[in-house]
Amino acid sequence: MNKDHPQIKYGKTGVLLINLGTPDSTNWWDIRKYLKEFLSDNRVIEVNPFLWQIILNLFILTFRPSKTAKAYKEIWMKDLNKSPLRFYTEMQAQKISQRIANNNLLVDFAMRYGNPSIKSKIEQMHNKGCEKLIIFPLYPQYASPTTATVCDEVYRVLMKMRWQPAIQIIPHYESEPLYIDALVKSINKKIKEINWEPDLIVASYHGIPKKYFEKGDPYHCYCQKTTRLISEKFKQVKIITTFQSRFGPQEWLQPYTDKTLETLPAEGIKKILVISPGFASDCVETLEEISIQGKESFEKSGGEKFEFIPCLNDNEDHINLLEHLINKNIT
Repeated sequence: MNKDHPQIKYGKTGVLLINLGTPDSTNWWDIRKYLKEFLSDNRVIEVNPFLWQIILNLFILTFRPSKTAKAYKEIWMKDLNKSPLRFYTEMQAQKISQRIANNNLLVDFAMRYGNPSIKSKIEQMHNKGCEKLIIFPLYPQYASPTTATVCDEVYRVLMKMRWQPAIQIIPHYESEPLYIDALVKSINKKIKEINWEPDLIVASYHGIPKKYFEKGDPYHCYCQKTTRLISEKFKQVKIITTFQSRFGPQEWLQPYTDKTLETLPAEGIKKILVISPGFASDCVETLEEISIQGKESFEKSGGEKFEFIPCLNDNEDHINLLEHLINKNIT
């Protein structure tokens, strides 16, 4: 090699697990910074960008960070100074790395919003010699505001790179047998831990605006498919699908989780389990919105028993699933 030629590492493959994101801390400015990045994404908020930036900066980012910070403080892992989402995503990457990583295969994680950024991790992997990247959006059910926006950001990063690695995206896995089996096992585990029989299981998925579905987003169908497949393997208790975390005045996918929890006791359903199959890791939406606020609302409306089934997080069944999906895409 010519002595003037720059030293370039090559020949490696990188696997990048990507989840939604998390603020760096629970302080107001970190929450605001995170919300600004998240809510500025046109995949997330599909309105006139100019008008939305005025609303976002003048109103939402003035008042919402305090409310969001309060929610994060309820579930923040203070001993580690991390959100549960950050912790479990780190653990997933670490455990998968221990199983499959070698000199030519690197495993890491990134967040779509917040830190560590997709840009920083792709650059790190490229600098380490990764000529191929396997991108793994940790969203079982495809949706444009989740999976698609991960792909958008990956492509934006590539557009600015002189020497681009090859990219492979691991697709949605809403009906993957190992995924369904892991969810069913988590239900059975919870039922063994409690000393009462649930009247109903509520499968709560993150919502999207109804107009996204009407424009062709398949997310609603994938959520219904996951619930159906769980029900085919777990028949002891009826399972229904609901949608949580709506934002703004427009109509979102229904039935709404919060409204359902408020009305169930009046229908004689007073003992329930709630599971969130669309979340790969527990986060503010599951631990605060469901396990705390949802439980409180259900009990205030006359409910007697409420238990939340944790997300798959970094348990062995989940790591087996993620490893299986990665191995399918390593060629």
